[in-house]
Amino acid sequence: MRTSAMKRTSFFNGLVRNIIIVGFVSLFTDLSSQMVFPVVPLFLLSLGASAWVIGLVEGAAETTASLLKVFSGYWSDRVKRRKPFVFAGYSLSTITKPMFALASTWPFVLFVRVLERVGKGVRDAPRDAIVAESVDVSIRGKAYGFQRALDGIGSFSGALLAVVLLPMLGYRNLFLIAFLPGIIAVLLILFIREKRSQEVVHHAAMPLKVSLRKLPRNLQLFILVSTVFALGNFGYAFLILKAKNIGFTDDVTLLLYVLFYVVYTLFTIPAGVLSDRVGRKPVLLIGYILFAVTAVALLFTSALVPLIAVFILYGVFFGMIDGVQRAFVVDLAPSELKGTALGTFYTATGLIALPGGFIAGYLWTVISPQATFVFALGLTILGLLMFSFVKKTTQQV
Repeated sequence: MRTSAMKRTSFFNGLVRNIIIVGFVSLFTDLSSQMVFPVVPLFLLSLGASAWVIGLVEGAAETTASLLKVFSGYWSDRVKRRKPFVFAGYSLSTITKPMFALASTWPFVLFVRVLERVGKGVRDAPRDAIVAESVDVSIRGKAYGFQRALDGIGSFSGALLAVVLLPMLGYRNLFLIAFLPGIIAVLLILFIREKRSQEVVHHAAMPLKVSLRKLPRNLQLFILVSTVFALGNFGYAFLILKAKNIGFTDDVTLLLYVLFYVVYTLFTIPAGVLSDRVGRKPVLLIGYILFAVTAVALLFTSALVPLIAVFILYGVFFGMIDGVQRAFVVDLAPSELKGTALGTFYTATGLIALPGGFIAGYLWTVISPQATFVFALGLTILGLLMFSFVKKTTQQV
């Protein structure tokens, strides 16, 4: 009995206070966010926007966030503080959610979406640096997987609430109440205890340009590979468009989105644990291949049952790479430049989201939906070829 109990609790070994708190911050934030974000493409359609506008809005939002991530990561390395960036970023994201309720045209939706992503740009790299600095390297993948899993629980819970509440409240009232779980997340941040460095490290005074140059070549190559994949990753907005294109109602479309996030949540912790045992690269390779399979499947999907399978595949893919990519970046980075490395990764992959979203939307509108997925497949194959040159070596922590 004692051995059995130890086995049941062994998963939580090493998951310290900060990891638990950061996980629940992510949960409540994504509960708030996913009451809004999967509804935004549908809201834009109700305002008369086309597919290219949806691609523009999503791409611009992610690009804006990414412009800030490298700077917030660098400055958190320089001042040796993470928590103020995390608090400011989550606070800004929370207070912008109700502003969607004021929108009557798509440019205002674009403005609010971009403003909300500014908060994400400020918080993400310092938050993930806190995760890396709070646990031993041997369970880094598990720690990121745990944080991403709670993020996923918040996501599908928020999307489920959107399914239930949207018919009763409508778009605008739904946007207003999304504010409440965001406030809980911000308050939880106050309980994070970050390590205070007593020594002044000479790297902290390095200019950003010099810091970026000090990232290892192998890490730079991986960031380039990730950027190629990000350019082709059409994202959940185009899965939602595919469902609407086939002719499904808003309720069915949102339930498919919930299914995607449930699958993602189920896979992200096992993927992180697996990457701790067999290495990050094999797990990422499987994830990238699954995305290629998803793109191929979308070329031929025109009914509900195959579409369910596609949403499941996309969830498995996203669960395999989301936390593991972050852990791999930290593995390959110098210990004093974790924030800078994570920020650079987020910035590079996010900056490409604007042209990626615009291209996907343009191909969808001008040529056909299939053209969007062919474009994604081609870039995935290119990325896989480049990924073969990334070495599995890691920096000493």
